Amino acid sequence: MAKLVLRDNKPTIPEDNMKSFIKDESKTRKIPTFYLDYQENEERFVEDKHVQTDFERIPDTKVYKEPEPRALSECLQIYQINLEASLLTDKEVIMLVMENYISPYRIEKAVDNADRGVRIRRSYLESLKDSSLPLAELPFEHYDYSKVMNACCENVIGYVPIPVGVVGPLSLDERVVYVPMATTEGCLVASVNRGCRALFKSGITTRVVADGMTRGPVVRFPSIKEASEAMKWVEDANNFDLIKEQFDSTSRFARLSKIFIRIAARYLFIRFIATTGDAMGMNMVSKATELSLKMIQVHFPNMDILSISGNFCADKKVAAINWVEGRGKSVVCEAIVPGETVSSVLKTTVQSLVECNFAKNMVGSSVAGSMGGFNAHAANVVTAIFIATGQDPAQNVTSSNCITIMEPHGTYGEDLYISCSMPSLEVGTIGGGTILPAQGACLDILGVKGASPSKPGENSSQLARIVCATVLAGELSLMSALTVGHVVKSHLRYNRSSTAICNDLVNSLKVPF
Repeated sequence: MAKLVLRDNKPTIPEDNMKSFIKDESKTRKIPTFYLDYQENEERFVEDKHVQTDFERIPDTKVYKEPEPRALSECLQIYQINLEASLLTDKEVIMLVMENYISPYRIEKAVDNADRGVRIRRSYLESLKDSSLPLAELPFEHYDYSKVMNACCENVIGYVPIPVGVVGPLSLDERVVYVPMATTEGCLVASVNRGCRALFKSGITTRVVADGMTRGPVVRFPSIKEASEAMKWVEDANNFDLIKEQFDSTSRFARLSKIFIRIAARYLFIRFIATTGDAMGMNMVSKATELSLKMIQVHFPNMDILSISGNFCADKKVAAINWVEGRGKSVVCEAIVPGETVSSVLKTTVQSLVECNFAKNMVGSSVAGSMGGFNAHAANVVTAIFIATGQDPAQNVTSSNCITIMEPHGTYGEDLYISCSMPSLEVGTIGGGTILPAQGACLDILGVKGASPSKPGENSSQLARIVCATVLAGELSLMSALTVGHVVKSHLRYNRSSTAICNDLVNSLKVPF
């Protein structure tokens, strides 16, 4: 087996052994790690469980074997004098965490290094007596945690890689895009891709018909008399201008467009609706709403602000108000699919699609009491694109509201008209998870990364249109598969092999003795 040698105190692969080393490494999936201490250099091999990609498998830095930890009193003195733990070893930091001198959630700040902080936290969790956390298979290396800290996640111990597929070319509004989708559901990407192929020649037309992120606080008054008076005051056009002035002063992009109020007993639910540029805008609207409420409180000092969110927003919940009034971007798209394409690509007929769509997505959803779920699987597509592009996956609850309509089209009804209307798509191209490199790369693929340089809100609107158009492609393909009975067969082929299913079935039938 080819081995590394030390040259100028650096691990080096001899040129004559390079091919042999790569061959051995690829077979064993092991990498040499050097631990340099005050004595002799020692070499050992460790299983590679922590890398995100294969191209960074050979370590490019020296890893030093830690000396035995110093006494607690000495470590504590170093920590208190320097006000940080960067001069302490990993074991010494863990010791201070164990003794409650450093909180586990503050490790990154204490050592002033995000990557090291994640590594130490993993070691700390594994060292707990009652811990049986199987962290070895959870990757954590080769990731820029500095972008995560104070932005996307806390108490970080690693990351979960999710495969990203691409569908396309998707033709919409006289342009062509390829859409990244992060999913672990086999057949989803393949199905949506078939829909894109069927729609390529005719193309999809999209429009954003409304734009407004919402925040709906709840306030309380001593009586319904005062609550109703405040309601009338806020609804007065002149007073709206006063509120808008306060609201808009909090941001260069937040612009209040409407206020919608409901009263219940002595509670007022005030729904602030505003455009937010290219950001999804929840934080922006929350900040502006808070200042606006304080201004209203000046005129009504007996008003108690109970919560900045009174579930009248409504955020991350199934709610009729989002389905009826909209939230975020309200998008509609349509396409006409030639009958020949329906037959040759989708393997079905226009009549079958129209009938199945009515029975399933209209009647079936109504019988089920669905709210905003008049579609086949909009949530599948929305979630996959959301994860890939750094959106908030929990907002899939509202963003997947969709009604899919199919009708015969043409002189003899030989072609198919299909449309998707999505009144509450909550998307942004700046802020949140969009700051992460991989998610930013997916936005780059779509050509909508960051803020629009010419027109605030243009990139986020374009992203919403792409999502809606991709949903339409997914609806067309799945509904076609349903009409000819291909769904189960396709999922068995792409999601779980017949062999695996048979083995599971056999194991489930075994009787223990």
